[in-house]
Amino acid sequence: QVQLVESGGGLVQAGGSLRLSCAPSGTTFEILAMGWFRQSPGKEREIVASISRSGFNIYYADSVKGRFTISRDNHKNTVNLQMNSLKPEDTAVYYCAARRAPSDYTGSYHYSLEYDSWGQGTQVTVSS
Repeated sequence: QVQLVESGGGLVQAGGSLRLSCAPSGTTFEILAMGWFRQSPGKEREIVASISRSGFNIYYADSVKGRFTISRDNHKNTVNLQMNSLKPEDTAVYYCAARRAPSDYTGSYHYSLEYDSWGQGTQVTVSS
């Protein structure tokens, strides 16, 4: 079982920036495909961004393209989500997700059901 520990949430004004980090443990980091999801009250959990095990295949939800950047550091065994130009509608609990990916699969995963390990969530609040 993969354990995920998230950090970096908080309160920020609109237009500001936050950086989320996720540190998996319990398996070899290089075999994991990773994703960030978010959920706000009354809404379903939605994909924010995902990254393949190689780091070469990256996906962003349309709502965050050009503002958010997902990256992975295979030396520090972390995956990060840099969030710039934050908007009040970005307010949500953000979750890190992970799954083992086959070595011959080069893509990332976009759906929550495709992931089997989840972090505890970190609150991001953007004030107007």
